[in-house]
Amino acid sequence: MVRTQVVIVGAGPAGLLLGQLLHREGIDTLLLERRSADYVLGRIRAGVLEPGTVSVLEEAGVASRLHAEGLLHGGVEIGFRGERHRIDLQALTGRSVTVYGQTEVTRDLMDARAASGAPTVYEAEDVTLLDVAGTAPRVRYRHRGEVHEVACDFIAGCDGFHGVSRRTIPEAALSLYERVYPFGWLGVLADIPPPWHELIYANSEQGFALASMRSPTRVRCYVQCSLEDRIEQWSDERFWAEFRRRLGDEMGSRVPDAPSIEKSIAPLRSFVAEPLRFGRLFLAGDAAHIVPPTGAKGLNLAASDVFYLSEALGGFYRSHGGGQAEKALDSYSVRALRRIWRAERFSWWMTRQLHRFPGDAFDDKLQQGELEYLFDSPAAQASMAENYVGMPL
Repeated sequence: MVRTQVVIVGAGPAGLLLGQLLHREGIDTLLLERRSADYVLGRIRAGVLEPGTVSVLEEAGVASRLHAEGLLHGGVEIGFRGERHRIDLQALTGRSVTVYGQTEVTRDLMDARAASGAPTVYEAEDVTLLDVAGTAPRVRYRHRGEVHEVACDFIAGCDGFHGVSRRTIPEAALSLYERVYPFGWLGVLADIPPPWHELIYANSEQGFALASMRSPTRVRCYVQCSLEDRIEQWSDERFWAEFRRRLGDEMGSRVPDAPSIEKSIAPLRSFVAEPLRFGRLFLAGDAAHIVPPTGAKGLNLAASDVFYLSEALGGFYRSHGGGQAEKALDSYSVRALRRIWRAERFSWWMTRQLHRFPGDAFDDKLQQGELEYLFDSPAAQASMAENYVGMPL
């Protein structure tokens, strides 16, 4: 039987970043991923990085291309009733966010892992986590028709909302909290220079829209849509017409039709599982929580999770067992959940203020009052800015 110190299930950015941080601590890891490397790189996800996330990537030694190609944004704009209001992140907090696509973060982490020589098994099938409640967990999986079993000290579940890690934990040992939203986001990726300089979040009578970018030549744009909608119903022409209408005449007139590189519909939900530790199994990233993308917190929360988890595991090995070692492990769930719930609150707040919800006129008036307060109050803007750039790790 093969042995390693930590088995990481899931080779998305959370699993890869954890592997890199642990490698730099001298901790051996095996990374298992049920999909191919090309599939993992093909997933289109977030691209707004908090300063804390950038610091973690620097600590992992994978930030050189980010600093060379990432776009610093010192503010964001909120559109409402045909007007745009800028929230000056830099002036209000002294910090900015960096636009750098999750695909690029993943690519940098993949390259770093390959250079380190640490093992990764892609297309690992039938992954099963064994004896996680005890002190000698094992992981069994099938690869290219052959069954393998790995003994380890710990298992890190970074395998997403639908992965095996959280399902391995007995239902009685977990508390699950969830809110499902009555709409989705239709997203389009296209190769056109963005006519906006910073992200624009728009609340319109037709619904929400987001103008974002991945580079000086590529945009990522979204519109709120029904959960009943299908991609086939949304031609490129229909998407851009609706996007322009929601963005408003002044900015919309600058947006041309463009062929989509990728188009997808994602439902929105808020979800948290706690605690994040069961025996020798730890949950991180989307296996532990989901946030609606409105607040740009998903990838940033995954980064803070694995930063805290790497510190906990590093503390365990440095303590060589005993009470201090267990205390280091127990600290992970408490630290991570404190940050998770703050991000959940902010993401819920952003979603609530910027989307059209089915309801009555009273709810619409409350939303109007909240946004007008935000635009008029420096204190409200400072609160939003502080949450948007992220609390310190």
